[in-house]
Amino acid sequence: MIKIPHAILSASGMALLVLPLHASAGTLSLPQDATVAVQAVDSLVIEANEGRMDDVLFRPVSGVDGASHELPEYCVLVGDARQDGDRLRVTTKSLTCIETDGSDSDIYSGEISAAGYDLDGSYGLSVCEAGHCELSAEHVFHLKLATRLEIAEQDNPSARINEQRRQANGAGIANPIPAERPNPDDE
Repeated sequence: MIKIPHAILSASGMALLVLPLHASAGTLSLPQDATVAVQAVDSLVIEANEGRMDDVLFRPVSGVDGASHELPEYCVLVGDARQDGDRLRVTTKSLTCIETDGSDSDIYSGEISAAGYDLDGSYGLSVCEAGHCELSAEHVFHLKLATRLEIAEQDNPSARINEQRRQANGAGIANPIPAERPNPDDE
């Protein structure tokens, strides 16, 4: 995962002189054909009569051999899984990630087009047998991106509120000093 400021992505040199405020925000960026390691959030079972399961949740796994890139730790991907003979075909359609750095957090949410590959590089997951596919939550596999991933950082209202609290230092409206009132216990 590489964060690239929007200003670098700007094609116009003049735009660098008059950047809007949101242009300093980051971008979640991965190249086409990048591979990331993931696993299902929950185990799933697809019977021959069902054939497919939509809106399956996946999460990234770090430190897996063969993965060219890693997604932020706090990420969820949504995809579909369908049986195709003795393989389970997995495709993704969206992701939401939160990248933290100390007390700051960046939120990314958008579309992703990727397909599942076993760790040996073969297309689809070898988790089907006799018309029954079972993908355990511990099964790690690769997602290979079909297209470049470029998702701009989303607005994070809680980050703005936290920043106001840090700057207020007890004097601002986000962190007001309590009004002086008599203490009822002193009576």
